[in-house]
Amino acid sequence: MVQNSQDRPPFHYGWVIVFTGTLCIFAGLGLGRFALGMLLPSMASTLRLTYSQMGFISTANFLGYLISVLVSGFSAVRTGARRLIFAALLLVGISMILVSQARTFAYVLVLYFLTGIGSGATNVPVMGLVAHWFTHTKRGKAAGFIVIGSGFAIIISGKLLPFINRLAGSDGWRISWLALGCIVVIVAFISHFLIRNAPEEKGLRAIGSDDTAPFYSQIIDKMKANIYKKKVIYHLGAIYFLFGYSYVIYATFFVTTLVKERGFPESKAGNLWAWIGFLSLFSGPAFGSLSDKLGRKPGLIIVFFLQMLSYLLIASGLPGVFLSLSIFSYGIVAWSIPSIMVAAAGDYVGAHKTGQAFGLMTFIFGFGQIAGPAMAGLLAEKTGSFSGSFSMAAASAGIAIVLACFLKRPRNGPHRPAV
Repeated sequence: MVQNSQDRPPFHYGWVIVFTGTLCIFAGLGLGRFALGMLLPSMASTLRLTYSQMGFISTANFLGYLISVLVSGFSAVRTGARRLIFAALLLVGISMILVSQARTFAYVLVLYFLTGIGSGATNVPVMGLVAHWFTHTKRGKAAGFIVIGSGFAIIISGKLLPFINRLAGSDGWRISWLALGCIVVIVAFISHFLIRNAPEEKGLRAIGSDDTAPFYSQIIDKMKANIYKKKVIYHLGAIYFLFGYSYVIYATFFVTTLVKERGFPESKAGNLWAWIGFLSLFSGPAFGSLSDKLGRKPGLIIVFFLQMLSYLLIASGLPGVFLSLSIFSYGIVAWSIPSIMVAAAGDYVGAHKTGQAFGLMTFIFGFGQIAGPAMAGLLAEKTGSFSGSFSMAAASAGIAIVLACFLKRPRNGPHRPAV
C-alpha cells in the first residue's frame, strides 16, 4: 500500500537509493575505469606496453561495457536492478583483483574486458532507478548526485595510488589493483543490502509525485512506447556518443601526457588528477539541477562548451594557468552529461522505459568510448604527442553542441523556457 503524504516519514528512502547509487558508481564505474589512468604509466613500464597497447586496454574495457549495456536495461526488468547490480559489482571486483596478477598484455586485455562488462551492468540499472524513485522535476538533481561517485574514485586514485607505488616500488600497481578490487566487492554487498527496485517496495511514491493524481497518471501513456521507434533516443544517443568519444581521451591520457610529455612527477600528476575528481563532485548536482530548471538542451550546450574549452587548452601545450583552466573546465562538468541524459530519457519515455532507453543510448555512447582511446593512442604513437588527440576531442564536443541545438521539447515534460 502506497503511503499518503501525511503518513510519510520526514526522510524519504529515495535518498538512500541515491547514496547507494553513488557508492555503486564509485566502485563499478569509478574504480573500475578511472583508476586506469593513474595505473597505466607504471603498468606500461613493467609490462613494456606501447602507446597503442595502452589505448587498446582501455578500448577492451569499453567493448565489454558496450556489450553489457545493450542487455542491461532488459535484464534489470527481468531480474530486478538489485540482483543485477550485485552480480555486476562482484564481476568488477574479482576481475580487478585478477588484473593484479597480470604478466602479459593479453592477460590484462581479457580481464579488463570483463571489468567493462561489470561496469556497464552496474551503471545502467543504477541510473535507471532514478526514474522510478524521482519524478521529472527532481531527476536531474538525483542523477547528478549519483554520478559524482566517479569523482570520489578519481580523488582516491589520485592520492592513494601514487602513495602505494612509492611504498611498493615498480609492482605497486599490482597492490593497487588488489586493494581496489576488494573495495568493489565490499560495495557489492552493501548495495544488495540497501537497494530496492521501486518505491512501492517501501510503500512510497516517487519523490516529487503529486498525491492528488492517480499513481501512474504521468507515465501511463509512455509505458507502451517502443523506444526503438523514437527518433529522439537516437538523437540523444548521437550526442552521448560524442561525449563518450571525447571525454575518455582526456580521462585516459591526462596523467600519461603530464608524465611522459611534460616531465611531471607521478605524484604531482596524481594531485592534479585528484583536483579533477574534487571539482567533479559539483558537476552532477549543479548541472543536473540546472537542466531541471533551464531544460536539457541548454544544459547540454553549456556543458559541451566547457569541455571543448578544456580539450583545446590541454592540446595547446601551454603551461601554468592554461593547464589549470583546462583542469577546472573538465572537472566542473565531468559527470554532467550522464545525469542530464538519464533525466532526458525519463522525460521522453517515462519511468518504466527509462532503463531500456538509457541502455540503448549508453550502447551508442559505448561506441564512442571504444573508438576514442584507440584512435587517440594510435594518433599519439604516430605523431609522438597527444596534442592532436585532444584537438580531436575538442572537435567532437563542438559537433555535440550543434546536435544539442536541434533537440525538441518532450511532451508532458518538465517546464522549461523556450530555447
